[in-house]
Parts: sequence; structure tokens; C-alpha cells
Amino acid sequence: MTSKIKIFNGRKFANKILNNIKNSIKKEKLNPKLAIILIGNNEESKLYIKLKKEVAQKIGIRVLVYRFEKNTKENEIIERIKCLNKDKLVNGIIVQLPLPRTFNKDRIIESIDLKKDVDCFQKENVKLFKEGGTYFVPVTPVAILSALKTSQRNFEKKRVVALVRSEIFGETLKIAGNKKGVKINYFIVKKHLTQKVKSELKLADAIITICGKPCLINADLIKNGVVLIDAGISRLQNRKVVGDIDYKSVIGKASFLTPVPGGIGPLTIAVLLKNVYLSSRDTA
Repeated sequence: MTSKIKIFNGRKFANKILNNIKNSIKKEKLNPKLAIILIGNNEESKLYIKLKKEVAQKIGIRVLVYRFEKNTKENEIIERIKCLNKDKLVNGIIVQLPLPRTFNKDRIIESIDLKKDVDCFQKENVKLFKEGGTYFVPVTPVAILSALKTSQRNFEKKRVVALVRSEIFGETLKIAGNKKGVKINYFIVKKHLTQKVKSELKLADAIITICGKPCLINADLIKNGVVLIDAGISRLQNRKVVGDIDYKSVIGKASFLTPVPGGIGPLTIAVLLKNVYLSSRDTA
């Protein structure tokens, strides 16, 4: 059993970034604006947007939310994005994921102007990031790697396993890891963990998860001293917000944990808003 676990304080790290952004926006007299596309009625998506708006407002970034019902025609959404691409007052555009299954996520995201893709989700921006010439850094992967660094563990030649929902995110996370000297093996999780994935988790020195599945990982699936990076988020029927990791189960076994809420979430928002600020500075 691990005697003491280190809990990552995402808000503390995020506030350092946010204070710098706020001071820079004020000093440079900028008026950054972020447009968010919300499709459908996903509770987690609405929670993320609410958090982003609250934080952005505090540091001088305006957020505009464009809501679309799940029966909206895809072309209508793309036309709205094209209009936002042309709007010189809009510095960043993001599509809040996940989308209803009837929509082509890649087609919608690829319609965003590369210079306004502040989530860095587009394939071309991921390619540029890999080559070192991207407009922005990929938000969540960078937040995850920043948290991993604070565990003060050396992951060179160590097993780092990631559970993700899509290949594009897995590849982006892998690239971000390579840039930091961390080799990440990722697995796409649709519904349940396969026996192969469970076996990999039990051998991992660090586990990253971003699946949005409550209690996906418990103490039976980890080894002593493992570093746990929980970037998943779900809202239970009792309105409680939880991550993918069973917190109470792993507390005596893991050596490092990012909690939900208060871990990767705040840091991800800070990195996103930094990208919006950088975009507004480039177009000022």
C-alpha cells in the first residue's frame, strides 16, 4: 500500500496562467472573443461551457455560445462556423464535444479556420504541432502532460497507458508525450474495458483516462505507486461531478492523482484561454 498520495491542485496551476493572461490582455488593451458551438443537450458539455464562460469573463475574454438542436442540419452548423471564420472580432472557435452520433465530428471541426482552431483539434494543426509549427498547442494533451510533470517522476522507459474516446485525441496525446520524452500507448474505449486493456493497466506506471465513464478504474486495475491522471468528467443523477477513477478505491494505492473536479479541468480551460489570447494578439 502507498502511505501517502499527492493530490494535484489544478486550480492553483491554472490561476498562475490565468493571472498572466488577464494582466497581458489589460496591458495590451485587447478584446479577445471565443465562439463555442454546442450541438445537442449533453449535460457534461453544458457544464464545461459554463465553467469556460465563468473563467473567461474573469480575465477579460468574452464567450459567445451558439446552440443547435440535435436535429439541426449539419450544413447549417458549418455555415455558421464559416461566418465566424470571417468575423474579425472572433479570435477562436471551438466545437464542444462529444457530438450526437448523427453528426460528422471531423467534417464540422475541419470547417474551422486553422488560425481560429484554439482547441488544436484539426488534423492539419495536429500535423503542424508535431512538426513544431502549429498556431496553437493542443489544449487537453498539454494540460495532461503538465500535470504528469508535477508528479516529479521520470517516465522515460516507463509504461504510460492512456484510455481515450477517439484516435485523433490519442494520436495528439501521443505526439505531445513524445515532445516531453514520454512514450504513451493509448487504447480507445467505447463501452467497457477489454481484458487486454485491463492487463495493460495493471502493468502501467502512469494511467491517463479521458473517457467520461464513472468509476471506470478502481484499485483492482492498478499497481502500487501508480500515477493517475483523470481527465474524464461525468455528472451523476444526484448532480455530483465525478471522473473516470474511483477516488476512494485508489487513494491508498496510487502515489499521485488528479481529482475531479479541480484537477485537469481548470488547467485545460487555462490553456484554451491562453490560445484565445494569443490569437487575439496576432490579429490585433
